[in-house]
Amino acid sequence: LPLVDHTEGQLFLNDTFKIIMEEVLCKGTDIKHKVCEWKEPKELALLLDLELRATGEPQHRLLQRVQDVAKYSIKTSHPRFMNQQFGGVDYHALAGRFLTEALNTNLYTYEVAPVFVLMEAEVLRGLRQLVGWTEGDGLFCPGGSASNMYAMNIARYQHFPEVKSQGLCGLPRLNIFTSSDSHYSVKKGAAFLGIGTDNVIIVEVDEGGRMIPDDLDEKITLAKSQGAVPFFVSCTSGTTVRGAFDPLDLIADVCEKHKLWMHVDAAWGGSVLFSKQHSHLLKGVYRANSVSWNPHKMLVAGLQCSALLLQDTTDLLRKCHSANATYLFQQDKFYDLNLDVGDKSVQCSRKVDCLKLWLMWKAVGSIGFAERVDKAFNQARYLVEQMKKREGFHLLQEPEFVNVCFWFIPPSMRGKEGMADYQDRLAKVAPVIKERMMKQGTMMVGYQPLGNKVNFFRMVVFSPLLTQKDMDFFLDEIERLGKDL
Repeated sequence: LPLVDHTEGQLFLNDTFKIIMEEVLCKGTDIKHKVCEWKEPKELALLLDLELRATGEPQHRLLQRVQDVAKYSIKTSHPRFMNQQFGGVDYHALAGRFLTEALNTNLYTYEVAPVFVLMEAEVLRGLRQLVGWTEGDGLFCPGGSASNMYAMNIARYQHFPEVKSQGLCGLPRLNIFTSSDSHYSVKKGAAFLGIGTDNVIIVEVDEGGRMIPDDLDEKITLAKSQGAVPFFVSCTSGTTVRGAFDPLDLIADVCEKHKLWMHVDAAWGGSVLFSKQHSHLLKGVYRANSVSWNPHKMLVAGLQCSALLLQDTTDLLRKCHSANATYLFQQDKFYDLNLDVGDKSVQCSRKVDCLKLWLMWKAVGSIGFAERVDKAFNQARYLVEQMKKREGFHLLQEPEFVNVCFWFIPPSMRGKEGMADYQDRLAKVAPVIKERMMKQGTMMVGYQPLGNKVNFFRMVVFSPLLTQKDMDFFLDEIERLGKDL
């Protein structure tokens, strides 16, 4: 980092960047190094010296703190961090993140963020175009959960605009519909907005985890007969666990029949729209009223990068959320007032989340994104093929997306499926293997139960750093960690 003035703070920043480059971006992406240096909470607290004191510390000790933070944090950019639906690293996006933090501006008015107001509009336009909309609206939100809540709030406002001024007291009992495999943010949103979790009606899914449109239709009809007012259906394109894609065209028919707002939670699966080979998974998405999409997931834009996209052209976002603060949104400014986008948001302070995606998109283009998506599908297929060749790996189902869900059956349990305690024993396998892999630091992969299915692994294959060698290592490591159970 070139230094204009060798002040103490600039020198500290310069040395911090060196630590970031070495510990996080070199060692943290190298398979010869660990994904994590596991420490128990009490030991870690002592190592980090977390106590805040009245007097400051000298620079050399501060740099040691930075070194420790880098050393003991999980290396989410590591190729063998496969624990969540984020991870990996794109260096163009990372450069955008550094620049955003250094500029430290707030995306609410054109006067303080002229570059980013225009940039956000262009990035949102590009994403909407992939959905199939030539017009519309949107904004970047602090995560997919918030994007889903925004959609819920806007849909309610469209049905009952008086809720903005009068609150909940004059509203009927509202119902939301979503699948049993949908993201928990639907219920959280219902609680946060005062709709209530009891008014989230769960729709059944098929054997692959996809919402059943006929059951949705029946439950909407039943809710109406019981005096409730259905207003919102939340579909999922890429469910969290199984990676299932709801049949959007058929659900759109039901929503049009009952005049309900159709939202598509494509936080995980939206990025397949870049791929000509796989975009059919979101067939019918253009019929939705709103879509949430997290480029910080499959596109590796970096946390956080979550877009809410709307087909609406009547300025619902602004009408629903505006407070018309005169100290920010003066009506006699010298430029186009539509460029002051802050009143579309429930936030005042809003981070710039568009730059990292814009810079990455500029670097690799839509074709480059498509290649990344296709590569992820290819890697997932390779993993499944290799898994089927090995004894002890049992798929939950054939994956529709890049979520590969499976049980590992240790040698001692093979052929004993008829035992009375088999499921109880199987449920304990994944947690033990997870503990071992984290304490040894070799890799990270998640597990969970689902309905009546006991704990199974969910391998998420999407990082552009992943190779077939990593897929082979993953299978070898699961076997090594679990062979004696």
